Amino acid sequence: MSRRELDAAGISGPDLRDAYARCRKLNARHGRTYFLATRLLPVERRCAVHALYGFARWADDIVDDLDRGQPPEERDRLLRLLESDLVHGLRTGGGGQPVVRAVADTAGRYAIDHGLFADFLASMRSDLTVTDYPTYADLCAYMHGSAAVIGLQMLPVLGTVVPREEAAPHAAALGVAFQLTNFLRDVGEDLDRGRVYLPADLLAAHGVDRPLLEWSRRTGRHDPRIRNAFVEADAVIRTVYREAEPGIAMLEPRVRPCIRTAFVLYRGILDAVAADDYRVVHRRSVVPRRRRAVVAAAGLARILGARVRTRPTVPEPGVVAGAEGSLR
Repeated sequence: MSRRELDAAGISGPDLRDAYARCRKLNARHGRTYFLATRLLPVERRCAVHALYGFARWADDIVDDLDRGQPPEERDRLLRLLESDLVHGLRTGGGGQPVVRAVADTAGRYAIDHGLFADFLASMRSDLTVTDYPTYADLCAYMHGSAAVIGLQMLPVLGTVVPREEAAPHAAALGVAFQLTNFLRDVGEDLDRGRVYLPADLLAAHGVDRPLLEWSRRTGRHDPRIRNAFVEADAVIRTVYREAEPGIAMLEPRVRPCIRTAFVLYRGILDAVAADDYRVVHRRSVVPRRRRAVVAAAGLARILGARVRTRPTVPEPGVVAGAEGSLR
């Protein structure tokens, strides 16, 4: 992480600066689309976003650790240790793990509701035992903790020009839209992990079930029923993007270009999936690098205009009222 970002965010102390730097590395390594958009944020806001992403990624890696072949019981133990560390960190501002120190500091600076972290970890824990979702309603219950809360955690960092509760449903919807996009793009990889995130009732409406998906993944062969199901999933996801979009105008002007860029880039993944004829069982569809560069350049142009009209504000620890709720 650059000294400029850390200094602009008012982050001092070598241990805390190192913790934020580690979170930034996680974002850069694993969240290419998200990281690119984060680079367009005002410099003083970036560290907090890296901390939120870094903690979420750390927990997700515990759940999805396939390389070391750890059994669910061991991953559950590690997840509970992380949760215990976070409870302590949110209470004291410290933490054993660097990602916990950074996210606890961010939560304090921006008065982020501690209950959002509890909901997130509950969804992460369910991934250890739940491998599919019968209905879209079931999936939404999971995504409240795994995705909607991420949008809600971001709101205090980004800032709004309307009461926060007015922007909250749109922020939650944007988190859900991003995750649903990942679920469609990563169907094949999730099958390798033994999971199917697309709702069983949506798939069944087109004659698709887990054995058919596994057969297609294993053989590399196509089936029109799978394509039809994915086309419908695409339509559902685009509906969620439409629910999320009005929230962009509710954000502070200086951060809108970043979120608009993330919105366009992530929705562009759906376009890439469609252009690839929905063959996500067999390979991951990606947004072409040139398209990503064009979108980022457009976002940068909007940022330059917004920044000359506004001045940065950086919350100091303890200035904002304490976080609501508690980590259960």
